[in-house]
Amino acid sequence: MDLKDRMHEYLDHERESLFAKVDGLSERDLRLPRTPTGTNLLGIVKHCANVEFGYFGPTFGRMIDDPSGLQEPEDFETDPQADWYATATETADDIVALYRRVITFADRTIAELDLDATGRVPWWGPDAPEVTLGHVLTHVHADVARHAGQADILRERIDGAAGWWSPGDNLPDDYDFPAYVDRLTALAEQFT
Repeated sequence: MDLKDRMHEYLDHERESLFAKVDGLSERDLRLPRTPTGTNLLGIVKHCANVEFGYFGPTFGRMIDDPSGLQEPEDFETDPQADWYATATETADDIVALYRRVITFADRTIAELDLDATGRVPWWGPDAPEVTLGHVLTHVHADVARHAGQADILRERIDGAAGWWSPGDNLPDDYDFPAYVDRLTALAEQFT
C-alpha cells in the first residue's frame, strides 16, 4: 500500500468511527449541547462534512455536484457557528447523508490528485502559502480524528457507550469501571 492509500485508510477509519458515535441515538440526544460551548454530536458531523468539502473542494478548485446542506461563506458572517449544529429543518439522517455525500466527493479528489498536487485554502487568506494534497490529507485526518475523539466522550456521557471504533469494540467486558473511577477520584482528591 502506498503512502496516499495508507493516509486515506486512516482518514476512512476516523470517519467511520465518527458515524458509529452517532448511530442509534435520538434526534434530541444528537442535538443537545453537551459542553458550555454548545458542542453536540450532530454538530460535529455537520462540521466535519463542511471541513472535508472545503479542503478537498475549493482548495483544489473543485466543486461538488450537489452543494445543498453545505455552509456558504455568508452563513458564517451571520453565525460563526453555522456548521456546528443542525437547524430545525435538518434531520440527523440529512446530516449523515450530507457527510457521506461529501466523503464520496472528497474521495474522488484524493483518488484523482497526486499527493504533491497544489492548491490554496480560500479561508486562510490571499497571502497563505500553497498546500499540497498530502498536507490537506494530513490536516483533515487530524481534524476528523480530534472530533471523533470528542464524539466518543460525548457519546459515553449520554449512554455509557464507549469504544475505539464503535461502542464496546475494544473495552474489556468484565472490567469494573465504577471501581476504577472511584480509585482515580480518590487519587485526584489527594491533590486538593
